[in-house]
Amino acid sequence: MECFPRQSRRRLLYALSAAFIFVFFFTQFHIRAGPGQARRPWTYGTRSLADDIYNTTLGFEKIFVISLPSRTDRRDGMALQAALSNFEFEFIDGVPGENVPDKAIPAKKKDRASNGVIGIIQRNLTSALILEDDADWDIRIKQQLHDFALSTQALIQPLAARPNSYADPTYPSPPTNMDPPSELTPPELDFHHLPTTLPATLSPYGDNWDILWLGHCGMHFPFPDTPIPQGRVIRLHDTTVAPKRHLWGFTVPFTLKETYPEHTRAVHHVQEGVCTQAYAVSQRGARRLLYEVGLKDVTEGYDILLRFFCEGVQGREEGRQCLTTQPGLFQSHTPVGKPGSDIGAADGEFRERAMTDMVRWSVRLNAAVLMKGRVEDVVDQYPDEEYLGGG
Repeated sequence: MECFPRQSRRRLLYALSAAFIFVFFFTQFHIRAGPGQARRPWTYGTRSLADDIYNTTLGFEKIFVISLPSRTDRRDGMALQAALSNFEFEFIDGVPGENVPDKAIPAKKKDRASNGVIGIIQRNLTSALILEDDADWDIRIKQQLHDFALSTQALIQPLAARPNSYADPTYPSPPTNMDPPSELTPPELDFHHLPTTLPATLSPYGDNWDILWLGHCGMHFPFPDTPIPQGRVIRLHDTTVAPKRHLWGFTVPFTLKETYPEHTRAVHHVQEGVCTQAYAVSQRGARRLLYEVGLKDVTEGYDILLRFFCEGVQGREEGRQCLTTQPGLFQSHTPVGKPGSDIGAADGEFRERAMTDMVRWSVRLNAAVLMKGRVEDVVDQYPDEEYLGGG
């Protein structure tokens, strides 16, 4: 598995721990409500559920940060960032892959797999957002997530005028009578003219999702020959998106960058996602994920296993509802100093400047001015004017 070059060994060892953490969450959910007891929907009179995204858990019931207890530096950074963004989270102790007994690894076909992220069911939570402890985000994250929710609802909620239909005609799965499948033109919805759908009653992000893959280092649009819904919401002129010369990913081709204008954001179903800086899981998705990933072969890194889950390949069932956004809303922060990770020795040249890829108004890099309440002094890592006329 490959992710950021500086993180490849870390990701390799993280996949397994992730699964065990997922089991922890699963059991916590179960304790609070029991497997058959539904929790109350998030409804508050006539107020839109999307307003819950501005609360202290970003519209999820819980936010968890996976972190090794020894990384107090990262924990301090995450605590400060969350405080400056007005949201709350709980730390979950990461487990180094080498500390996981061989007997605890489900039917492995290879040598001991990477470490990872496994957790969300025992508390019977309606949903949870899981972050890595080096995650960074834009100071406008709540507005970004609000817009993301409007897009996901447009893709997966029934149309208000035709409750048995969807704006994406390929949802929940593309038609099978096309020959060849490539003749299918991916349905495109304009973010600024989204259709009216039935209101969500369970989550601000819609009532029928398993995974929201919110932080990654590469994602394809769904391929036409897969059973994955093809629809996409396209938002032009999104000023939170960095200039195209600063967008990158491990997926080739990078269709968003190569095909669409500057400052375009896309929301769609997951195809070949890479890395998991941040993802959210619904209660239904957590149970499915525990079965498909936690109890089946652990042969790859966790992000690859999550991809198998979303795509219904490598022995996993089809029909999972996993949505994402390009570019990702959460990215890994790179501090000043020698490259290194929680697992593996530091190597490479000394970094003179901290950075967070593809995040324009980074919370971490603007912490000093945010603590002073000087939002007007926020520094844009990737300003447009710097590149005017430069192609």
